[in-house]
Amino acid sequence: MKKHYKFVIVVLVFFGIGFLIPERVRIPVSGATENDWNHKSFWFYPWGTSGVHKGIDIFGKIGTDIVSTTDGFVLYTGQFKKGGNVIVVLGPRWHFHYFAHLNSINVSSFSFVTTGSKIGTLGDSGNAKGKPPHLHYSIVRIFPAVWAIDKSAQGYKKPFFIDPASFLGRRT
Repeated sequence: MKKHYKFVIVVLVFFGIGFLIPERVRIPVSGATENDWNHKSFWFYPWGTSGVHKGIDIFGKIGTDIVSTTDGFVLYTGQFKKGGNVIVVLGPRWHFHYFAHLNSINVSSFSFVTTGSKIGTLGDSGNAKGKPPHLHYSIVRIFPAVWAIDKSAQGYKKPFFIDPASFLGRRT
């Protein structure tokens, strides 16, 4: 029994630390301002084959630096069919930060990044090919906020997603 309690305490401390690490926030497209995305695009319906838009698109010129929005651990770099060249960063509070449609990737999986460090460049890869270049940016929770469920299209998925515009509005 005592070993079980020690394990539970270690797990709780480990997960608790993730919530205690401060989030230093930055807009991911260098030189962009809040005028470079549509604040109403998060959870916009209908949105292509995904149904709703679970992030925001920040527009700019191909090759513009993309920087990490927060300190974190790079879990994945590579390609997804819709997202094209993508990066997934695990940040404070156990949030996944998803960067898609990149032109290039400048970090490797299993590395650490700091807020404002260059991780790639803006592009039009994946299903953004032929559209204005932009970064699709999403934030996904590991632990769902069940109070966010609503009657909107795919509203049962909302507990897992954070509106990036509100997140970026907390910039320091």
